[in-house]
Formats: sequence, C-alpha cells, structure tokens
Amino acid sequence: MSAATRPVDPLRRVLPLLEVRWTRVARAVALGTLALGFSVGLAAAAAWLIARASQMPPVLQLSVAVVAVRAFGTGRGVLRYLERLASHDVALRGMAALRANLYDALARGPVTRVIALRRGDLLARVGADVDAVGDVVVRALIPAGVAACVGLGSVVLVGAFLPAAGATLLGCLLLTGVLAPWLASRAAASVERRGAAARAEVTGRALELLEDGQQLRVAGRLDDRLAGLRATDARLTRSTDDGARISGTSAAIDAGAQTLAVLCSLLLGLPAVAAGTLTPVELAVVVLTPLAVFEATSTLPAAAVQLRRSREAARRLVALLPDLSDARPTGAPHTSDTLLELDAVDAGWADRTVVAGVDLALRPGDVVALAGPSGAGKTTLLLTAAGLLPARSGAVRAGDGGALFVAEDGHLFGTTVLENLRVARPDVTADDARDALAAVGLDAWLAGLPDGLDAMLGPDGADVSGGERRRLLIARALLAPAHVLLVDEPAEHLDAATADALVATLAAHARGTGRAVVVASHRLTPLAVADEVLLLGTSADAGDDGAARVVARGPHAALLHDEPAYAWAADQERAGEARVLPG
Repeated sequence: MSAATRPVDPLRRVLPLLEVRWTRVARAVALGTLALGFSVGLAAAAAWLIARASQMPPVLQLSVAVVAVRAFGTGRGVLRYLERLASHDVALRGMAALRANLYDALARGPVTRVIALRRGDLLARVGADVDAVGDVVVRALIPAGVAACVGLGSVVLVGAFLPAAGATLLGCLLLTGVLAPWLASRAAASVERRGAAARAEVTGRALELLEDGQQLRVAGRLDDRLAGLRATDARLTRSTDDGARISGTSAAIDAGAQTLAVLCSLLLGLPAVAAGTLTPVELAVVVLTPLAVFEATSTLPAAAVQLRRSREAARRLVALLPDLSDARPTGAPHTSDTLLELDAVDAGWADRTVVAGVDLALRPGDVVALAGPSGAGKTTLLLTAAGLLPARSGAVRAGDGGALFVAEDGHLFGTTVLENLRVARPDVTADDARDALAAVGLDAWLAGLPDGLDAMLGPDGADVSGGERRRLLIARALLAPAHVLLVDEPAEHLDAATADALVATLAAHARGTGRAVVVASHRLTPLAVADEVLLLGTSADAGDDGAARVVARGPHAALLHDEPAYAWAADQERAGEARVLPG
C-alpha cells in the first residue's frame, strides 16, 4: 500500500488536539530517568558496599558508599514524586485540551456524526475515551523514553566493568523491552477493541436504566434491560480478564529475562574473577545491578497495551471529528444581501432522501414558513439549512452571519435563567434577558420566580412546563448573534393564542432587526405573517423515491385560495376539529 493510500493512524490525528508541549514531556522523561537512575545507582552502590564491607576494610573506606546509598535512596523518592507531578501535569492538560477541542468540533460538525450514537456511547467517547487518549503520554510515551535512557545507561555501567556482561544485559533488556511489549500489543488488539465497545455499551445501558427506569417498568421491559446490562457487564469482565492474562504473560517474560541476565552475569563474571580481570566486589556490582535495571522495562508491556488502548479510543473519537467532506458547500451568495441560499437541495439521512429539490433565498427581514404533514421533512430541511446535516445534493450557501437551528426539544441547563440565556451570547445583560423573555410572553412567569433571573432551573428544565421550555428556547435564540433563525415547531406545547403570538413575535423580530426567520409549523393560522409559505408534500410526478417536495409556495392567503388541502386544513384548525394537514 502506498503512503498516499495508507490509512492515517487515528492516534496521530488526535494527538495534535492534546496540544502537548513537548518541553514538558522532555522534563518528565528527564525526571523519570533520574528517578530510575537513582534506583540503579542505589542497587550498584549497595552491592559494592555489601561486598566491600564483607572484606572488613577500614570504616573510612566505606563512608563514601554509605553516603551514596543514602543519597540515592532519598533522591529516588523525591525525583519519583517530581516525575509524577510533571507527567500528570502533561496528561491532565492534554485531556482538558482534547475535551475542549472535541466539544468545539462537535459544535461545528454535522449532526450525522453523533445522531446515530446512543447517549451513553457518546458519553463514553467524550469521557473514558478522551482519558484513554490522554493517558498515552503518561503511561506509554514517557515510560518508553525513560526505559530507553535508563537501559542504555545501565548497559554502559555494567559494560564498563565487564563488556560481555553489558552485552548480555542489552540482549535481555531487548527481550523484555521489545519482544514482551510486541507480544502484549498483538494480544491486546482484539481485547481493547472488545473492551472499548463493552464499556460504551455498559454506559449506554446504565444511563438508559437511570433515566427511563420507570417507563421501562411500566412497559414491562425493565427485566430485559437489566439482563442486557448484566450480559454486557459480563463481556466487559471477560475482556478485563483477558487483559490480566496478557499482563501476567508480560510479567513472566520480564521475570525470566531478569533471571537470565543475573545468571549470565554470574557465569561470565566468575571466570573473569578467576582470571584476575574482575574483582569480587566488582562482580557483586555486575551481578546485582540488573535487578534494578529491569524496573525500567517492566512497564513497557503495559505501555504497549496502553498505546493500543489509546489508539482504539482515538479511533472512536475520530468518528466524531468532521472531515473536509462533511463540510456543507459554502461560498458567496448570489447577491450581497442574501443571508442564506438553498440551491436545488436534497435533504435526508444516511441513504434516504426525505425532501428533494428545494430552492430558497433569504434576505434581511424575510419570514418564511414550512408547512406540511408530519414526516414531510420540515425538520430535516431546517437541519440541512443550518449545516447540521450535509445536503445530499445541491448547495447550501450561508452569509457571514450564520444560521441557528432552534430545536423544539433543545437543552436547558441546570443553572440560572440568566445563564441559560447567556448560552446564546455570553455578554447578555439582565435587561437584555428581561426584554427577550417579555417578547416571548414570559414576563409574568419571570415575575413569579422568587429569585427572578437568578432562579435555578432543574436539570434539562425538569421544573418548567413544555410551553415555558419552548418559549425559553426561543428567547435564547432571539439573543443569539446568528443572522438567520431556523425555528422548529414554535407552537409546540402552547395554546393557540400563545402559539400565534409567538410566531408573530418571531416575524416582528426579523423585520425589526434585519434577520431572516424560517419557521416549521404544523399550525397554519399564524402563517399569515410569513412572506412566503413552502408547502411540502408528495406529488404525482415525485417519482418512486418517496421524497417530499415543495408542492406549492406563496403567501398564506394565496395558498388558501389555490390549494384545497391547505384551505381545508386551515378551516378545520379554525373550527378546532384538527390542527394538522392530512397525510
């Protein structure tokens, strides 16, 4: 496979998002090398001291070694602590940067990246998977750097006394530092993939049970969901057990290589002592030093597994990151005052087109309505216009101000009313917030709150009604800087009079501020304030794809006159007998 066609390593793509400063990594490696170097020095000095003391020399000849042992012992602990501070500083900064960059990418990218994921799976990706990628620095890269530096230094130290023993130590270090990690990485490939999938599924199932437990109990499906959670947890446990076996095998290889290094040093050293080229005290140093050296390489199999785990986590994160192909077609609108333009746009999901062939140009002050039966593609078209879904064909051209999609089930945060409105724009003042709430008819509701704008809302607006929630979301949209507002079902959960007044407020806001507003509504009466209504539906010449199209367009009054189905639905709505178009 050529370099041009070779797939990009997901970890290489995600690593820049950690915003790692490699000078910090180098500092952590240096401190780790010193800490382990002091461990090796402690072993060598202690071996020399014990062997020399057995010869009962004058005490003064041992004083330097005694001080060295104390210095190495104390310094090892201090340097290990400093290395932990440095390495975890790198890891935690990287995780914070990666999470912020990921949230930014999710906010800018198409909704198709996450729409098919269960909430628990998405939570696992932005939680555990981000942590796993961040751990690659502190648990894989830094240990590898430390092991390379300490191992090379130790080989030089032992080789200075007995070159053959140094060469043997190098071979054993390569065995435990290269072969063991390679075997561990290969064995962990499927284990980590299964483990990551199982962790995501456990999170998803647990979240479903926590949030929808009562509904599942009423529906009689709680026991099935609990059984599914237990089965998934069992799969996660099995993958964890498989990982433990890999760790055990790696530990056995490390212990075997360490034993081999000691035995080879002893077998090579005894003839050297007999030949007079090595003293007995030096033999003790040559034989016992490897016991400390292998502390550096013992972490490498785990580092290799962590690298595999981080790569698998990065692969799951890359699935959330937008590609260039995900970007919606952009470019200058045909005229300088066009805020948003749809040119022969087909909108849909995956391999299905929901609504086809839509042309629309929005200029400042324009108010456009989308009408049609449920399932005609109104919401899908708004998502595509906002850039949250890529157009299946055609082009979406946005001006500089951008477009904001206002979903009927948008999120409310568990914070104050004011802070919920500041989601739209951080510099929203208290007066701005009161004006926006008054515009959507929530001034009396605000006056009834004990703390006013400082009143706390429950998680996801659990303590507000559906109508209050809807108007809060629209008030937040009115405060946003976007030049185009794409509002999905503003009449949802509202009585007829309030719903009609809200649509009229949106129209007045557009004309008063120079924005453009597109409203998708199943309620037809308030659409008289729109400059144009696009009626979506199927027609005889629609073909076999089943996609809806714009079957009629024009002012509300013209559609009442020219479109019998539209007029009938409006009459039924006014009579209170029906509020939706016939399918």
